Amino acid sequence: MFYLLYEHVTSLHQHWPLINLMKYQTVRIFLAMITAMIVAVAMGSRFIRWMRARQGKGQPIREDGPSTHLLTKKGTPTMGGLMILAGIAVGTILWADPHSAAAWVVFGVTMAYGLLGFIDDYAKVTKQTSAGLTSIQKLVAQVAVAVVAVLVLMYYSPVPADAPHLATSLVIPVFKNFIFNLGYFYIVFGAVVIVGASNAVNLTDGLDGLAIVPVMIAAGAFSLIAYLVGNAKFANYLIIHYVPGAGEVAVILAAIIGGGMGFLWYNAPPAKIFMGDTGSLALGGGLGAVAVALKHEIVLAIIGGLFVMEALSVMIQVGYFKLTKKRVFLMAPIHHHFEKLGWPESTVVIRFWIVAAMLAMVGLATLKLR
Repeated sequence: MFYLLYEHVTSLHQHWPLINLMKYQTVRIFLAMITAMIVAVAMGSRFIRWMRARQGKGQPIREDGPSTHLLTKKGTPTMGGLMILAGIAVGTILWADPHSAAAWVVFGVTMAYGLLGFIDDYAKVTKQTSAGLTSIQKLVAQVAVAVVAVLVLMYYSPVPADAPHLATSLVIPVFKNFIFNLGYFYIVFGAVVIVGASNAVNLTDGLDGLAIVPVMIAAGAFSLIAYLVGNAKFANYLIIHYVPGAGEVAVILAAIIGGGMGFLWYNAPPAKIFMGDTGSLALGGGLGAVAVALKHEIVLAIIGGLFVMEALSVMIQVGYFKLTKKRVFLMAPIHHHFEKLGWPESTVVIRFWIVAAMLAMVGLATLKLR
């Protein structure tokens, strides 16, 4: 909104010189983060009291989970993802450039998946069961949104003149010009990235603060990538593919970080509220859409390696159990495995944060390794 004021209301430039700062992406990135954090923190206490009054018994806790969860987490309200989404929405609408198709695709996927997660959380709370929507219902909705997002990016995002097929290509990191034009198959590939990222973050969200901090770390790494690939000079210097308009994605990622910090204020152990599927599906889907928009899908698997590990632990556990009736892990997702080994919850969470930070640094290193 403020970018449009800078762009179209020229008289403001004369009377309010500070409005000229809106032309700088770095300024709007910072303002989006601060705005989203303020919105989330301001909502916090009143929103938690309201949700506690409305939800009664709070989020249902898995009966087969670690026994300590039934004692420490029972009665805690959920849907805290609404705080994060509110911050993201206000930060994006106020400070992002509305001309960027990539930015609005990321924003749209995040909000659509947030709505899906809200419906799922609402079903769980009203029925007081850990099972909300069926897996098929969620998957169909996720795929539908992802396919639309990929199609919009393919047909409406500008592409550089020297890479006319970039929108449908898979870029291989580290190698200078190693890309595969997947053609229409890219629709399937892009949808898998978005849906997979959404569900991986959802599986990670099982302990206080476990998911939100790695999400913020990944968002921080991708905000730097977005700023660089969206700037022709930096992209040329680093020998990475220039993606016009991608820089505005950094504004949304900054809003994700800000909203996440505001939420973490109340989600820090012992959590006063859980993000629920409202937050985890939205944030994961948003990160997946970012990777597709920036043509860094493989880098997402590195930066978001913690989420990949969590998802793989579930797939391995389920697949191996179906074949042998035995378990590889004491419990899946893998963070529960370490709890079963006797690690305190805080130890699991902090060590996973460290792993997420290390993976983010490895992912960022691919920008220079060419």
